[in-house]
Amino acid sequence: MATVLLVRHGRTTANATGQLAGRTPGVHLDDRGRDQASLTGERIAAVPVVGVVSSPLERCAETARAIVERQRGTPSSSVEPELTECDYGQWQGRQLSDLATEDLWRVVQSQPSAVVFPGGESMAGMQARAVAAIRRHDAAVEAEHGPGAVWVAVSHGDIIKSILADALGMHLDVFQRLEVGPASVSIVTYGASRPRVSATNTDSGDLSWLVKAIPSGDAAVGGGAGTPDTVGSAGAPDANGGGASTPAEDDRTPRIVT
Repeated sequence: MATVLLVRHGRTTANATGQLAGRTPGVHLDDRGRDQASLTGERIAAVPVVGVVSSPLERCAETARAIVERQRGTPSSSVEPELTECDYGQWQGRQLSDLATEDLWRVVQSQPSAVVFPGGESMAGMQARAVAAIRRHDAAVEAEHGPGAVWVAVSHGDIIKSILADALGMHLDVFQRLEVGPASVSIVTYGASRPRVSATNTDSGDLSWLVKAIPSGDAAVGGGAGTPDTVGSAGAPDANGGGASTPAEDDRTPRIVT
């Protein structure tokens, strides 16, 4: 079974000003976002990844580049259109503070499976195409590189939350319970029986434990002994998500993250 590291892009100029960027072209990482991407690249450098797949938008391409540049080898790089941001339609480019006054905002919070953005796509459709793309790439990676291969997918907040919800067996209507911060790393291994989610929303900590962690696909009765050489260490997944920075620090709005 291959393992995918789901990486959200670093903070952008739009994130910093509370704007819903959506698919607007020309939205780049700001200084903080570049620092975040650099740190994430350094964390992932401990793991030889076989490929990095990115959303076509600039902020993801810049984050993906920071990851590839820090790899000792030469992982393949590709763009996956199906991992692009949600099409927010007429909401795109507006301030989140203004959008929060609209009736649709409350539906986004409580019943996202029913949301169709005016002039855009549905959140259910967003999840379906993103999950299909991740599973397709994951199967291709395992077929080419074998079980134990690790690859990276760089995408957007709502996209990654929807992929994690699917992997966790959560209905889309409760995916707002998940948090995915800028440049965070979440870890999913797809198996024949079920996906395994090893970590979500981590923004610090050593990832070298992934090199030795090749799960069998079956869940260990009783919880198992942890990954090799990491029990009780700082390198093991953080149950609290790795200590993501506070919303005041990175201007995150937790219920639509772009």
